Amino acid sequence: MLTLQFTTFPALETERLVLREHHLSDAEALFAMRTNEKIMKYIDRERPQNVEAVRAVITRFNEGFEEGYNLAWVIALKENPAQMIGTIGYWQTDYANHRAEIGYMLHPDFWRKGMISEALKKTISFGFENMNLHTIKANINTGNDASRQMLLKHGFLKEALFRQDYYFKGKFLDSEIYGLINPNH
Repeated sequence: MLTLQFTTFPALETERLVLREHHLSDAEALFAMRTNEKIMKYIDRERPQNVEAVRAVITRFNEGFEEGYNLAWVIALKENPAQMIGTIGYWQTDYANHRAEIGYMLHPDFWRKGMISEALKKTISFGFENMNLHTIKANINTGNDASRQMLLKHGFLKEALFRQDYYFKGKFLDSEIYGLINPNH
C-alpha cells in the first residue's frame, strides 16, 4: 500500500546532505531561490511577490505532508543544516496508481557538485522502499537539458512529450514526462 502517512517528518541524510522539513525560517532563502531567474529559468511557475507569500507556501508544504499529499524536503549541507540550499520532494501523489511526481531545485552556488544527484538517489530510494511507490514521474521543461540528463543518469526513461500542454506567461509550452518504475515490484 502507498504510504505518505508518517508519524514524524522523515528527515534523511546522505554523505554530505541533510534532507529535512521546511521551517518558516527558510522563507527568505526559498524566496531568494524562487525569484532567481537563473534557478527558475525552466521552472514555469509564477514568482512569489514577497517573503510572506513564501511563508504561505511553506505552510502548505507542511500541511500537505500532514494530509498525505506531498513530501517536500529542504536540501541543506550537513555542516550547516539550518541553511537551505535547495528543495526536493514528491508532489501530485496518485494513491490509486502508487505514483508521485518528483521535483527539485538547487541554488546555483551548488550546481555541478553532485548535490542533486546525491539528494535524488536518496529520495528515489525512500520513495520506493518507504512510501511503496510503483512509479516516480518527473515533468520537465523541454529546454532543461541539465534536468533531463540528471533523470536519465538515475534510470528514468522518457515516457512522453506533450506539445503545448500548458500555458505560462502568454505562451503555450511543451513538457517532457520521465518515469522510473520500482525495480522491486
